[in-house]
Amino acid sequence: MSTTATALPKPVSGQPCSCGSGLDFSACCEPIITGKRLASTAEQLMRARFTGHVANANEFLHNTYLPSSRQPYVEEPDTAPLPWTRLVIHSHEPEVKPDVSYVDFTAYFKSEGGSEGAMHEKSEFQRIGGKWIFARTLRQGPAPLKSSDPKVGRNDPCTCGSGKKFKKCCGA
Repeated sequence: MSTTATALPKPVSGQPCSCGSGLDFSACCEPIITGKRLASTAEQLMRARFTGHVANANEFLHNTYLPSSRQPYVEEPDTAPLPWTRLVIHSHEPEVKPDVSYVDFTAYFKSEGGSEGAMHEKSEFQRIGGKWIFARTLRQGPAPLKSSDPKVGRNDPCTCGSGKKFKKCCGA
């Protein structure tokens, strides 16, 4: 059974926000995108940036990205935006350092074949002058898996059952 992805419509006041918060667009991301209110957390800015991509709010995206934020905005020729379908926030690590937060998320989009593609990323956000801004991508893709098995020490018995210490057997 194949399912086709449906692109989100351009956000409109009175409709649910594209970021998936469950709030109305006018109470969620619209005031941040239009500059009427600053994002109070990195996660709010991440949600607003996703909605900005859906709304094709290029000037907002330009102004909230650290490498371009200090340069004047210049409208670029129309480029076909990705048809975004949904956003899932996996984690928000507020204040990992003073004025630095991390957001781990997956942004889904409609691929050329009509199926849903995913962009999983962990990003760094910085608060500069009281304003949250997207600084850089820390990792693309899901977090690496960590083994739950206990680590074998050099002086522990070898796991192969030889009776020797690990360092003299399989650890040599």
